[in-house]
Amino acid sequence: MILTLHDNSGLLSEEKLSDLTKKNLHYLDSLDSLDWLMPLERDMLEACEWFGRVTSQDADVLIVIGVGGSNRAARAVYDCLGSKSGTQIEWVGLNYSAKEMNRLLERIRGKRVFVNVIAKNFKTLEPGLWFRVLRSWLREEYGDEEYNSHIICTGTPGSDLYELAQENGYIFVDFPEDVCGRYSAFTLVSLLPLAIAGLDIQEMINGANFMRTALEKADENNPALMLATARNYLYENGYKMEMLSFFEPSLERFSKWWTQLFAESEGKDGKGLYPVVGSFTEDLHSIGQYIQQGEPILYEIFLNVLSSEDRRIDLTDIPDGFEYLDGKTLNDVNKAAYRATLATHSKRFPCFEIDVVSLDEFVFGELFYFFMFTCCLSAKMLGVNPFDQPGVESYKEKTISDLKANI
Repeated sequence: MILTLHDNSGLLSEEKLSDLTKKNLHYLDSLDSLDWLMPLERDMLEACEWFGRVTSQDADVLIVIGVGGSNRAARAVYDCLGSKSGTQIEWVGLNYSAKEMNRLLERIRGKRVFVNVIAKNFKTLEPGLWFRVLRSWLREEYGDEEYNSHIICTGTPGSDLYELAQENGYIFVDFPEDVCGRYSAFTLVSLLPLAIAGLDIQEMINGANFMRTALEKADENNPALMLATARNYLYENGYKMEMLSFFEPSLERFSKWWTQLFAESEGKDGKGLYPVVGSFTEDLHSIGQYIQQGEPILYEIFLNVLSSEDRRIDLTDIPDGFEYLDGKTLNDVNKAAYRATLATHSKRFPCFEIDVVSLDEFVFGELFYFFMFTCCLSAKMLGVNPFDQPGVESYKEKTISDLKANI
């Protein structure tokens, strides 16, 4: 992974960024305990892989119930790479929609189904609601004696979910108490569903460890320190929004994980950049106008995939005005659009480019680790706690109180 600054606006040169980063070297010492970010130990990883293989042999569908950080990292990988075991994953617990519920029950009819409910303290309404409905469906489908073997609970020991699992014989997996959901990419919260889908979680861990080694260096070339420094400098100079842009649509779910990571970690105490996403080239035909000529309140991070699938564009004997495509591939066109966008946008505001070799488990391990590390550094510079989310609790409490009042 390579981080590069492109800025033809004159605001932030490489030399200036280097000087600013040197002054922030002490923030690396402020992250004195990152045990929560350490990838799983090998014995736990092997157990996870074994459990994944056994479960996938019995399941056509794994339904993952969770909201927010409980599923976004795993779904980012799955939605990009798909299933390699044949077990398809359905992601639910994101809403209260009867339409979504009914559609799911129709899709899983006649299939072998397992449910993985993920809830750190089992107080959030969305997963609680979906688990109740799907638990009843499993009992009707498999009977009182068998249905419980189709349920995996991922939660904190001693929580309500733990007690429920103990009382009813559900499989229980630990959700580490010192890890909040948006930082759980390297725990069983994320790795267990991916293992059941047959994805290479060892390679994901390898990518994380590779990035961990790269970020241990305490100098101005540390890419996480550079980006965290730039984010805070730009915020102090009037930029209010940070856009993550990409030209591979399969990164859409990764961008949702990234959005939550920074919004929930930094958006507090009246502070913080607002994270937004550009899925290009589609969004260039809508928000692209604002980016180019609207109020100058955002800068951009481009996530650039150097190598991906390709397809040659068919030649045609029918004149259609696109003869300049002859002899080219879809990647040729996509890269041309990428280079043109980066060049155009960087004339107006600073743009950062993150190059990754490809999209695979190793690279996702690198990206998760890099952005989580960067987010912690950036939050420290901003002066906020990157690990709490008090504002999220207000809507939960109001919703539940209203429901209880109508009993």
